[in-house]
Amino acid sequence: MKFISFTHDNTEKFGVIENNLITDLTGKISGTVNLKELIKENKINEAKDYVKSNPGNINPEKIHYLPVIPNPGKIICVGLNYSEHVKETNRTVEENPVIFHRFPESQTAHLQAIQRPTVSESLDFEGEMAVVMGEGGKHIKPEDALKNIIGFSCYNESTVREWQRHTRQFGMGKNFEKTGSFGPHMVLAEDIKDYKSLTIETRLNGEVMQNAKLSQLIFDIPILISYVSKAMAWRAGDVLVTGTPGGVGFKRNPPIFMKPGDNVEVEITDIGVLSNTIKDEIISN
Repeated sequence: MKFISFTHDNTEKFGVIENNLITDLTGKISGTVNLKELIKENKINEAKDYVKSNPGNINPEKIHYLPVIPNPGKIICVGLNYSEHVKETNRTVEENPVIFHRFPESQTAHLQAIQRPTVSESLDFEGEMAVVMGEGGKHIKPEDALKNIIGFSCYNESTVREWQRHTRQFGMGKNFEKTGSFGPHMVLAEDIKDYKSLTIETRLNGEVMQNAKLSQLIFDIPILISYVSKAMAWRAGDVLVTGTPGGVGFKRNPPIFMKPGDNVEVEITDIGVLSNTIKDEIISN
């Protein structure tokens, strides 16, 4: 089952998309008004039952997608988590995961524009798998980690490269507005038999830039969930962005960066295709 967040009739909503029609769940399941709240209230099964008796009636062409979780409490990102990416950046595999953070304001959505900021022309693609968490709490053991996952989605963790390299910390290059695309929908974890069998691919204007299997992650998802939980509690709707494969634009010869008019897609088998165009930031007075 595929859950989405969207706007319709100028109102933020959430629902389920099936057979190219959307069932609006806003306020229908114990009054929950967004997907994060549905997860927190542990009402996923009620939502599934509602959809069975209330088939969709909203045309996806009549909506604007929002990030799958528009209001996450935290977005935890992982760097250097595929061997080919470690090699191309001339780094070494560390003993612990490389963790950094995004803020919700940095996100955009499926079919919305990724924004190239006025201060840079080095906007790079990073296709990744996103994990949407339940109310897991702290000190989760690796063997218990997967049961705390609600669903999976696609993420383009677009990066402003020279700002990333201003210091050893990644934060500034990762938090420009409307650069982190999240969507198009969340597939329930129970519908993915083995995430390690999935393949991730990033395409720029139809050309394959990145391709890898999720089994190639250096720090596997249970390890990441457990590691982060030692410092902070996983809460409903929190997002874990698991790392990008090799093939990023700034390490190509010559470098390839996203520019206005480009189309970038991140596809994960059994999950979906996240598609965005690139537009320049417009400064308003």
